[in-house]
Amino acid sequence: MKKFNIRKVLDGLKEVSSSTPSVQVVPQENHLIQETLQSEHFQLCKTVRHGFPYQPSAMAFDPVQKILAIGTQSGALRLFGRPGVECYCQHESGAAVIQLQFLINEGALVSALSDDSVHLWNLRQKRPAILHSLKFNRERITFCHLPFQSKWLYIGTERGNIHIVNVESFMLSGYVIMWNKAIELSSKAHPGPVVHISDNPMDEGKLIIGFESGIVVLWDLKSKKADYRYTYDEAIHSVAWHHEGKQFICSHSDGTLTIWNIRGQGKPIQTITPHGKQPKDGKKPEPCKPILKVEYKTTRNGEPFIILSGGLSYDTVGRRPCLTVMHGKSTAVLEMDYPIVDFLTLCETPYPNDFQEPYAVVVLLEKDLVVIDLAQNGYPIFENPYPLTIHESPVTCCEYFADCPVDLIPALYSVGSRQKRQGYSKKEWPISGGNWGQGTQSYPEIIITGHADGTVKFWDASALMLQVLYKLKTAKVFDRNRSKEDKGSTEVSDEDPFAIQIMAWCPESRMLCVAGVSANVIIYRFSKLEVTTEVLQLLEVRMQYELNDSESPDGGGEQTSALPTPGASPQTSGSPLHPSTSSNNSDGGNTPCLKVRSTPLKQSPGYQVDLVVQLVWVSGEPPQQITSLALNSSYGLVVFGNSNGLAVVDYIQKTVLLNLGTVELYGSNDPYQRQPRSPRKTRQPSGGLCDINEGSATSEDRCKSPTSAKMSRKLSLPTELKPDLVLLSVCPPRGANPLDHRDNSFSRSRSSSVTSIDKEAREAISSFHFCETFARKGDSTLTPCLYVGTSLGTVLVLALTLPPAGEQRQLQPVIISPTGMLVRLKGSIMRMALLDSVGSQLSPAYEPWFEPNVTADGEEREKVRKRRPVSVSPSSSQDLSESQYAVVCSEKQAKVISLPSQTCIYKHSITETSFILRADVVQMSQGLCVACFCANGHIMTLSVPGLRPLVDVNYLPLTDMRIARTFCFTNLGQAMYLCSPTEIQRITYSQDTCENLQEMLGELFTPVETPEAPNRGFFKGLFGGGAQSLDREELFGEVAAGRASRSLAQHMPGPGGIEGMKGAASGVVGDLARARIALDERGQKLGELEERTAAMMASADSFSKHAHEMMLKCKDKKWYQF
Repeated sequence: MKKFNIRKVLDGLKEVSSSTPSVQVVPQENHLIQETLQSEHFQLCKTVRHGFPYQPSAMAFDPVQKILAIGTQSGALRLFGRPGVECYCQHESGAAVIQLQFLINEGALVSALSDDSVHLWNLRQKRPAILHSLKFNRERITFCHLPFQSKWLYIGTERGNIHIVNVESFMLSGYVIMWNKAIELSSKAHPGPVVHISDNPMDEGKLIIGFESGIVVLWDLKSKKADYRYTYDEAIHSVAWHHEGKQFICSHSDGTLTIWNIRGQGKPIQTITPHGKQPKDGKKPEPCKPILKVEYKTTRNGEPFIILSGGLSYDTVGRRPCLTVMHGKSTAVLEMDYPIVDFLTLCETPYPNDFQEPYAVVVLLEKDLVVIDLAQNGYPIFENPYPLTIHESPVTCCEYFADCPVDLIPALYSVGSRQKRQGYSKKEWPISGGNWGQGTQSYPEIIITGHADGTVKFWDASALMLQVLYKLKTAKVFDRNRSKEDKGSTEVSDEDPFAIQIMAWCPESRMLCVAGVSANVIIYRFSKLEVTTEVLQLLEVRMQYELNDSESPDGGGEQTSALPTPGASPQTSGSPLHPSTSSNNSDGGNTPCLKVRSTPLKQSPGYQVDLVVQLVWVSGEPPQQITSLALNSSYGLVVFGNSNGLAVVDYIQKTVLLNLGTVELYGSNDPYQRQPRSPRKTRQPSGGLCDINEGSATSEDRCKSPTSAKMSRKLSLPTELKPDLVLLSVCPPRGANPLDHRDNSFSRSRSSSVTSIDKEAREAISSFHFCETFARKGDSTLTPCLYVGTSLGTVLVLALTLPPAGEQRQLQPVIISPTGMLVRLKGSIMRMALLDSVGSQLSPAYEPWFEPNVTADGEEREKVRKRRPVSVSPSSSQDLSESQYAVVCSEKQAKVISLPSQTCIYKHSITETSFILRADVVQMSQGLCVACFCANGHIMTLSVPGLRPLVDVNYLPLTDMRIARTFCFTNLGQAMYLCSPTEIQRITYSQDTCENLQEMLGELFTPVETPEAPNRGFFKGLFGGGAQSLDREELFGEVAAGRASRSLAQHMPGPGGIEGMKGAASGVVGDLARARIALDERGQKLGELEERTAAMMASADSFSKHAHEMMLKCKDKKWYQF
């Protein structure tokens, strides 16, 4: 039960005192509402991150587990398994990931970072954690190599040395390969950083080391000396072995590949320039761009594959980045859309000494992930099942809906499946590891993203997954070839004229309305049938603030119709609706910013244009951007507002019903003196509101602080932001480029800047709410209403009179009458909602979806419409003497108003120093609350209707505009925002979801038997020549090699510990695997497993590691080799 709060009663007293004294101070029924939500129902945690890893820098693949890992420049780690299994982790330092190496089939991963640290990740838990870290003090890490089934990690450095780390204990071995021992004593120069390390596939005792300068050394680990050295006069970028260990290939900075025999020291046996033009006179081909990486993969029944990135000739200007696949005599050049970061060839075997049998290539690009099928002719790509296309065009706005109608996702999927491209590989996606989570939460969730190119994407976000359902291109409505003399084309937004600014969606009726950056609104209906629209329905609306500054100095209040009324002049395709319209037609420039197409538009099943509304230029000024938008399918109305006023459109009759300046909404009770173009002599020094007219001050004015200044909110694309500027706000200045990539600040300043002098008096429309409520104070009947919130903190009410449904709704006009002001708050109004007398949310009325393109004639269609009842919100069935509560939240505070008495019964100041960026009234499983995201990074929830603070967490120090533009709360404790230009971060603020999260997350590690090692064959076994094994423990262990210098690197135990062990598999593999990872901080092996494991550990040193015996005596493997 909530506590009785005397302070709130006093607030109520203050507010009521100046209005009718007969109204009770705090209505008694308010105390009957029992608030069920408590602080313990809330907990904040990140759930999943979707989308393409932003600025990727490294990649690795586990060929047995079939898991892909991608590291980024900000230290993030993204792991991908089968579609729907993905995971995000973060290195605390935030340093770039330079290399990743899986411990193949062991559920562990090694990452090397640009701050010269190496980390071991345990992937056997649903949220991977670091087991060990090692940070080098005196050396810079340039390359790492971990041989298959080995516990010794080779680390090459910038100085040219190689250190060896035990991955179990993360201790450095005393064995070091110094650069001066590796190169010839006669060479004077330093060989440069180590760019490659790998062991000979047939002899683990031989290590190939590539130095940047062009020197390659074959090092004998046992004798601690170089066997062979190979020198070439071009810098080396990468090295790859032939699986038989007799040849290797190097890629160079002049675009050449050199192939060497390991015993032939002098010259390469072959030099290839894949993209070089061969001159006729036998000279060297012209140098090409560097070949950044090469892979050499053999097949049992055919020619080997040589796959490389880079190496194009310098004269191919404008050529896109390419991956080259050389197979026998054929060379395929595969063009990519973005620069290549890295690529990996996927092979059938994890053993380096067997025929590799490559089947696919994973190519990591700067902004995409491409997988190429090597087994099919023409090398088609696989269809990517991950949601990596969020950033196809930059995201400009999002909406998030949890608990949607169940038929929505199948309906969107069925129309979206027809949009798929053709020509993909027929095979299954090759990255198929891991298992899905067993979630209990099974309500439908949909995320909608609006983009800079005018596309709108619908995503299925249920059960912590993300999958694109349907894509709508709104730019199809307009002519693309804009003529130069169109003055509208350049002024408003040159770069992205079709960008989506706001979206309003009614999930029940499936009506969609989008507002674009070029001051246009498009209304869509959902249909399962294809239709061709001959002529798009178009309404043009003139909205203006002031026509004649000199003639109307006070600019507000009542104006006679002789003067041109501010903004009250809708114009529908040329025919005036009001008498005053005709007088305005002469003042020039009635052109919209974009030209609607005049040719027929073929509309596929899905969202189809119903109506286009455009704001036009007035008196040589471009239209102001739209700042708020709402639609109601039950009433058939769409309403939108900007800094001039608002317009209500009836999309059933295709008319503009109302077009009013904000000033006119107040009528004679306008509390502000508006002097839009005058210098600010009469302004208060505090930069607050102008003096409030004595006569019109109502009780609400007195509880309102005078410091609430009007903000001018400049909407820019979510680009990177300077961290020292932290402000944002709603109506863009005239002609401001709204989605300007260069302007990345929160441009809201309380100071008297030059641009804000004439903007300050502008009152923008900031939010809307359709509802069935008491339109006037003391009303006894409920009527359809529209609540209008403004940037100066006022809530105004418009009463709607709708004709009866059916035929009359098509013919009779909807009548709208302003009924005055409901309440005033500090700061711009963000969100409004209505509760019934027991505190449940009253959702706006809606019409159920019906198929708009019925093939029968008009009369039949009319009957279909008539039969469908308009479902009204539950309030209409209430006993009319009962009250309702309006919840209003602004940038600064929240208030609850009792209706119909219109008294403020609760108010709460949410923030003094900052302001709210997003507020939503959301339904949790235990009750309702107001959820707020503040510009200082705090996430807060308040109880309803008592406005008790329930939770306040400092979640994100807000550093960029992107988060401000994209943050959304939705029901059941879910929220999301764009954490980078390419990624969506989902979070939960619900205790229930946090508790169930472990079950809902997918598993990355699944117990899989390692494939058998290749058979050496009888003669190779008899005469030698098979794989040579090496006991690395003998060479690198503390007994033989001693300890490394303590100052060289510092070891840090990670937080991962043994926590992830519990879920490991059962059986021998599981026991051994547990033993392999469950190590204590000092790296000592745990002896508490079954005796079988202990016995194996004891016999480990003496046991031989030949592949043949491994196959036969699998149980007697050294425990760390599993």
